[in-house]
Amino acid sequence: MPPGLDPALTELSLARLRGRRSVKWSRYPEDVLPAWVAEMDFPLAPPVKRALLEAIDRDDTGYPDPVELGDAFAEFALRRHGWTVDPAAVSPSPDVVGALTAVLKVIAEPGDPVVINTPVYHPFFAVVEQADCTLVEVPLAGTELDVEDIEGAFADGAKALILCSPHNPAGSVPSREQLEAIAESAARHGAWVLADEIHAPLTLPGTEYVPFLTVSEAARRRGIAFWSASKAFNLAGLRCAEIVTASAETAAVVERLPVSATHCGHLGAIGSIAAFHEGGAWLENVHAVLDHNRNLLGQLLAERLPEVGYTPPRAGYLAWLDFRGLGLGPDPSQPILERGRLALSPGPQFGPQGGGFARLNLGTSPALVEEAVARVCRALSRA
Repeated sequence: MPPGLDPALTELSLARLRGRRSVKWSRYPEDVLPAWVAEMDFPLAPPVKRALLEAIDRDDTGYPDPVELGDAFAEFALRRHGWTVDPAAVSPSPDVVGALTAVLKVIAEPGDPVVINTPVYHPFFAVVEQADCTLVEVPLAGTELDVEDIEGAFADGAKALILCSPHNPAGSVPSREQLEAIAESAARHGAWVLADEIHAPLTLPGTEYVPFLTVSEAARRRGIAFWSASKAFNLAGLRCAEIVTASAETAAVVERLPVSATHCGHLGAIGSIAAFHEGGAWLENVHAVLDHNRNLLGQLLAERLPEVGYTPPRAGYLAWLDFRGLGLGPDPSQPILERGRLALSPGPQFGPQGGGFARLNLGTSPALVEEAVARVCRALSRA
């Protein structure tokens, strides 16, 4: 193991992982290695674990204090991203997907066109459907946003863009110039930008993350950001996210949300507050392991599976793999599961552009990344 990596994050026990009851580890038989859903295998950050255990010990399972959560998020945003956030402009919510749906129902009328950038996080399709809006796909140009086509969709009447930034599954990170152009276009056409920035704390070395609401006055007037500690600190099951605004116009949208969209779980808030205040050192160690893993995967693929297309993610722990040159069909995750006993996320669920692709979770030990590649090789050898 390269020096400098935290052994608590690299020396994971497969037997211990299989004892977890989350969907990642319970869905498949024990001979399958799960590398699909966006859930990391790392132990909890010690400050988070301590805060949660202390809450249980004092029987503290009532209602959360949104003020404390807003203060903690504002401190985190300033420290990590140089972003000054008004704590009073941070509203709790159970999760980002539910918050997106609730906001879209407020800003859009039934039938309004809403843009997503496919291939993209698959619950976005359901968000648009549940808001009774019309889906408009503006595919990525490779792994990057197609700013000109987004502008065209706004000009054609799109009411909103659900912006996945950093992008899942591509792992790309929009530039300040791209975000500025999108914000100006949205303002010009009276559209909204709903920025899902849940993977932002996992921006990896060599890349700068720019929060959407920092790029211009147009972004602050027409944009709403959605954050959570759930991906960076592996707290999805605790049900806590943040809706962030930076203008009177967007604050008025949040004021119209139903009560169910502006509350979160108390343990989720406790875990998030501890993560935001005290989880920085642990998060840096996670970055180091993910940086190692994305490079390790590239090396292994070059050596053993050069036909597989791979662009290392600039943020997050999800690798978007192109199997189209291997004749595995539109959903390569299925033969890989059947023959190699490796569970990947099917590419087609991210949109039509996902045919022939699969998504691999790198949020694990280097040894399990190596095992995942070995199982893909096994699947191919049995074709």
